[in-house]
Amino acid sequence: MQDRAWGAVAPKPRVMLAADVGGTHARIGLIDAAAPAGAGGVLAYERYAGADWPGLAEILADFLARHPGHAVDEAAIAVAGYVRDGELVAENLRWPVRLAELRERLHLRKLQVVNDFEALAYATQYLGAHESLAVIEAPTAAGPVAVVGPGTGLGCALLLPDGNGATVLPSEGGHVALAPGNEREMALLRLLARGRDYVHTGHVLSGPGLVNLYRAIGELDGQPAVHAQPEQISAAAQQGGDALALETLHTFCALLGGFVGDLAVLFKASGGVYLAGGILPQLREFLPRSAFRERFFNKGVMREFLAGVPVRLIEHGRLGVLGAAGLAARDEV
Repeated sequence: MQDRAWGAVAPKPRVMLAADVGGTHARIGLIDAAAPAGAGGVLAYERYAGADWPGLAEILADFLARHPGHAVDEAAIAVAGYVRDGELVAENLRWPVRLAELRERLHLRKLQVVNDFEALAYATQYLGAHESLAVIEAPTAAGPVAVVGPGTGLGCALLLPDGNGATVLPSEGGHVALAPGNEREMALLRLLARGRDYVHTGHVLSGPGLVNLYRAIGELDGQPAVHAQPEQISAAAQQGGDALALETLHTFCALLGGFVGDLAVLFKASGGVYLAGGILPQLREFLPRSAFRERFFNKGVMREFLAGVPVRLIEHGRLGVLGAAGLAARDEV
């Protein structure tokens, strides 16, 4: 153990309440924002099911009551949305979130809101060597890092490392047009486009999108759709015996591989791609055996570049709360 220099003073903890709020779960943490890197910055952490609570204020109040002993007067919230007239505007939130009410109820001096995938991308700097699963192996290199995550929606962000830290670019990549890769997928796109002028990628590459894809394949082949939830479809596909669910999951992974390859080429993401979100950790065995890899590399003359781009799967977990606190602390410097 290295002795501390004579007269040196340990950094005073700066405890911040951080929340990563999605359509299904709210992940809440107490973070030492003076040194948020790695698990050492997490003083407490819990995950809440949003459907079980009447609002975010009740979740945060419950969390603080469960973890007393810290003077907390600042908070950071990561969410897939933005602030308008003092209220969070997010398509996937279950309840309204009014910032003034949160400040008053929780006695907060400061409350910051950041994009959820911006926070997740920022936190990938803190990942340890064994905290991800290789989907496509390649040597680690310097350069931009893309983060993609199908969950309640489809999130994307880009991390640009530099000598003084990192810059994160939020993205609305989930709203770009869906790009089919073969005749079968073109037929599916025609079905998905029925009654609408535009089919975005998140309409398929998300939890609700998996259901959309399942129903479209069933309609194309005249098969009844018996599952209504994305977790039912992915479970049926992996358990075997359900051909419709299996084709749906294979098509989902193929389209995801094409989309991730597009992002890697678009941003020249030589630093790699991290796959996150609520769906993919359930596919950790299936994804490497799917057409994901084939479609990722199927980019013509850019195949050689993509051969040097590692793709790794991460658990969303605490990363969003770490990133929210890290961004909030960084923005004050």
